[in-house]
Formats: sequence, C-alpha cells, structure tokens
Amino acid sequence: MPRLYPDEPDFRDGGTAERTLWEALRDQLPDDAIVFANVALQDENEEREIDLVVAWPGVGLAAIEVKGGHVTRQDGRWWQGSGADRHPIDPVSQVQRARHLLTDLLHLNGLQAARARTAHLVALPHTPVPRDLDQPDLPRTMLIDRDDVDHAAPLVKRAIETHGAHHTPLQPQDADALVEYLCGQFPSQVEVLATAAEHEDHLEQLTRDQAKILDHLRAFRRLQVVGGAGTGKTWLALEQARRRAREGDRVALLCYSRGLARYLTRVTQTWRRDERPAFVGLFHELPIAWGAPRGDDDDSAYWEVELPAHLGRLADERARDELFDTVVVDEAQDFGEAWWTSLMRCLRDPDAGRLYVFLDEAQRVFARDGVAPIDVAPVVLDENLRSTKQIAQLCGSMHDGVIRPRGWPGAPVRVVDVPVEAAIGAADDVVEALLAEGWEPGRIALLATGRRHPLQVELTSGGYDAYWDEFFAEADVFYGHVLNFKGLERSLVVVAVNGFRDLERARSLLYTGLSRARMLLVVVGPRVLVEELGGEATRRRLADAQAWTPGGY
Repeated sequence: MPRLYPDEPDFRDGGTAERTLWEALRDQLPDDAIVFANVALQDENEEREIDLVVAWPGVGLAAIEVKGGHVTRQDGRWWQGSGADRHPIDPVSQVQRARHLLTDLLHLNGLQAARARTAHLVALPHTPVPRDLDQPDLPRTMLIDRDDVDHAAPLVKRAIETHGAHHTPLQPQDADALVEYLCGQFPSQVEVLATAAEHEDHLEQLTRDQAKILDHLRAFRRLQVVGGAGTGKTWLALEQARRRAREGDRVALLCYSRGLARYLTRVTQTWRRDERPAFVGLFHELPIAWGAPRGDDDDSAYWEVELPAHLGRLADERARDELFDTVVVDEAQDFGEAWWTSLMRCLRDPDAGRLYVFLDEAQRVFARDGVAPIDVAPVVLDENLRSTKQIAQLCGSMHDGVIRPRGWPGAPVRVVDVPVEAAIGAADDVVEALLAEGWEPGRIALLATGRRHPLQVELTSGGYDAYWDEFFAEADVFYGHVLNFKGLERSLVVVAVNGFRDLERARSLLYTGLSRARMLLVVVGPRVLVEELGGEATRRRLADAQAWTPGGY
C-alpha cells in the first residue's frame, strides 16, 4: 500500500468521487508511491487546491482534479449536474493552474521534485466518457472516467510518462523531501499546534479523573501503585500527599531525581498551607536537613551506604513531632534496599504508619534493586493518559505489561537514522527544523542517552535549582539527560541516542526517554540499535514512523 497523507482524508461535501478515486489509487499503487489528498497551495495572493497528488518514485508527479456526479462537455464547455442544478465548470484550467503553482512553489523552496516529470489529469469517477473523445485541452490519456477507475494507477503512470517526458523521473529522496514540504499542510502547522494544545487539555482532564482511584483506596494505610510511563503516577503521588496533609498528617513527599524533586516542590508551594507536606524533595536531602554531612557527588558509597545509615540514626534521635505520619515516594524503583529500611524509621509508627509508593519497573535505570516493604498486592495502572496514541503504542512495545492508550491519534513518531556519534549534531538540526515549523521553544526538550549535551553542561554550571527553574519557565528549548528527566514531560521530545553508559540498562533508559513526549516524539540515532533494544514489537511500531532527514543527514 502506498504512503497516504493524510491516512484517512476528510473529503468535503460528501466527496464520494474523490474518495472513490483515492481508494482506487490506495489499492493499486505500489508501496513506494505516495498519495496526498486535499493539497492546499498558497503563494502571496494566489490560492489553489489539488484534490489528489500522486508522487511515484521512478515515474513522476500527477495532479488530479476530481469531479463527481454527472459531467458533460458541450460546445467546448464543461458542465456538472443536471436540470436546475446544472452549472459550468472548468476542471482543466483549474488543475493546470494548480499544477503550475505547485511546480513554482517547489522551485521556490529548492525541492528537486520541481524538475521531475509532472502531468495533470481530470477524473470523472461517476461519468463514462467515449474512448474516442480527444479534446485539444484534455487528451483522452489525461482523463480517467468511470470505467477507468479499476485501473487508474496505470493510467496515471502513462499520463506522467507521456506528458512529462521532457523531464526526469522522480527520485526516492526527492519524494521524501516532497512529503516533508507538503505534510505541513495536512492540516496546516497552525492547526496542528492548536490541536496539540486541545489534546494536552484532554490529557490533563484524563489524569485528574484518576483521583477516583484514591477515593476507592482510602482505607489502605500502605499501598504500592505500579504503572507504565504516562499512567499518571506522579499526579496521584502529589494528590495523595495533599489529601493526607489536609487530613492532618505530617507528610514527607520524596523522590530521587533532582528535576522531579524541583517539580514536586514547585507544585506543592502553590497549595494551601494546610495541604502542603512537611517535607518535599530529594530523599537524600532529608538526612542532610537533619544534620548528616554532605558527601561527594562521585562517592557512590556515601549515597548508597553512609547516607541511608545517617538517616536511620538521625530518625531515631528526632523528637516524635518531627517524624512523619505518612511517607509518599514517587519513582520508587530508584530507591536502594538500605534506603527503605531507614525510611521506615522516619515514621512515627514504623509498623502502622502510612506508606504510599508509585513506581514503574521498566524505568529501573539505576543499578539498584530495592523493594518497598509493602505486603498488599499492588494497584496496577494500565492506561496511558499523557501521550498521543502513537507515542503510547511505541513506548508500550518496550513495556512488559499491557498499556492501553487513552490519548487521541497524533503525528507519527519521527526517526532520524544517524550513527551514534552524529546523534547530538543531528538532534540540534532537528530542533532548528521544529522551530521553523512553528513549535514554541518552551515546548521542546532534547534529551541525550549517553554523554550530556554540551549546552546542558554549560547550563548546569550555574547550579541545578536555576537550571530546573529555567525548564519549568518553559521559555526556551531544554537540554537534558534521560536519567535526570524521569517523571517529567514536554510536549515535544527529541531523544538523541548517543550511546549508553550501562548497556545492561540501555533498554530501560531508552524506554524512559521515549516516554517523556506528550504530543510529538523524534528519535535521533541508529534505527537498528533502537529496534534491537526494543525487540520485534518496537520494530513493528517503528514501521509506522516517519523517516526524517532535516539538515541533509
């Protein structure tokens, strides 16, 4: 089946004739051909539309004007309809002018497709036309009638080769560039961005609807909520912390990632005073706040052994009113075994105090295998509420559980297939191309999987609080690393697959990065590596992705 843009066109006013021919071409054209529907063209004050455009690598281009109903030609004029509804039409001039405008625009934008063989055709899917009809403005070889529909594709090819013979066949790479140019009009980029905004509102409402889960689980003093990326775990963790604080509990809301901790802090600061947890932030900041010595960032023994031990000792020394009735942990899969033991000593009642943890086993990107001390069966979230259908399905292909997408269909995932060593440079070109499409800088995040992006290194030199505050201000493109972006999202995420520090956890790291996107995901790196890490299910999902080559890669 050829590539279709859009994959399910909305033909106006019924559009039965257009749909009849579109379906015929869909069923007859080879896989490398492309069919565009409802192509709108604008050049200053001139505005045209082509019902169907066929781009056929190795052959050329065809612009097709489709007229439905009863069509006749009399005294050199074309007529459509009958009786009182009969009116003159000029399909030949209409498609000629539109084809010329298309060629002019392709030339103006430097596309090689402008030099390919090009022909225009008129299609009358409801009207039979005599075989010997051969008009000066429309030879029979440029017309498709009712009896031609079943073999429309060969007739399109013959028209291109006959009437565009003085040009060259369309090259495959030129066809891909044509898709990139024209697809911004299906619908217009302004409409795409508006739809994205509407979709994000829809996803926010879906996430808020998750609150009913907490209503049903009020009686549980300890609870483990497990779900894939996009299932609303962070929102639920925040909401549970707020509810327990409002009930009068002294609450600690903890996580491991700096960016997520900053997010939790910013959100809780907007709540009423009686809803705010007593402590919000990184779990290692709790013992430091209680007097533990600060260690070296590169000293793993300090973080994994010494600091947890300090926490337990300091908790035993605290006054009871400084301990907690409830502890809520987000991204709990990041916690090591030693942390859980000490964390339980931070509860006023270590045996019966409230503990709520939220986690995704597929995002174990650190070399830790801690397990929360909760005996009850976990509550499993199986609906992706935060991403488009395409993103959710791709991420679901890398998750062991079943994740059902609840988002609307969106733009296809884009793949820029480049070597690992070229991924960062290509990702920079992707960002420039996305900005040129009209995406706002604050909606874009570029995340590396291996070595950090040079701009991230520069931006974090001023301190992590300022770095993350810039992210939440949403004023500019964000440059980060997948490891530091757990629990966070942006509308548009560019994942630069520039290697992995720990190959054993490469799949988890890749899954985490891909799942950060809500509306559009661009994967930049070796496609074969992504497919190897994801497996056969991921390879099948990527078959529907859009191959993209911004910057000439």
